[in-house]
Amino acid sequence: MTLDGGKGKIRLARSDQCHATVIQWYDEYSIAIFKYILKMIKDEQQAEDLTQDTFIKAYTYTLNNRDVDYPKTFLYRLAHNVTIDYIRKRKPLRMFENFFSYQKDPGPSVESIVEIRESSRSLYDALDALKPSYRSVILLRDIEGLSVRETAHVLGWSEAKVKSTAFRGKKALKKHLAKEGDLHE
Repeated sequence: MTLDGGKGKIRLARSDQCHATVIQWYDEYSIAIFKYILKMIKDEQQAEDLTQDTFIKAYTYTLNNRDVDYPKTFLYRLAHNVTIDYIRKRKPLRMFENFFSYQKDPGPSVESIVEIRESSRSLYDALDALKPSYRSVILLRDIEGLSVRETAHVLGWSEAKVKSTAFRGKKALKKHLAKEGDLHE
């Protein structure tokens, strides 16, 4: 018998439901969230920790009787905010150094990996030179493959701002690559 009139059972049922929901989200999105965070901070262990923090925050959010209409964009936004908070705390010297060094793909040969790294080094140097807002939009839209609406939701911007920032970011990226002589059209 509970003294709270059965409310403990309701809370327990809500907790189980939230747990199951977040486990489902984790199964579906954890790898993508991890990769997104890893691309921003270049530290595999810390990316794992921040991914875990993202899903803990998602659990806490749902546990407080809040509904999530779009889990993918909700999780990307949480991951973005958690990562930005981490970056602000540690003040990195270079956020995008060795961008490809943490990506593991057992499919390609060693030669093709070396070729990809050599040919794309200038791209990541150029990304590193961009303003953080340009870099974020390019990462989310072009590398993570999010839609304009999803990117807007993740960053807390309007769709128009995402479109204009993406346009300006790509223009700045193209200009930087052309300046370095690495633009191959």
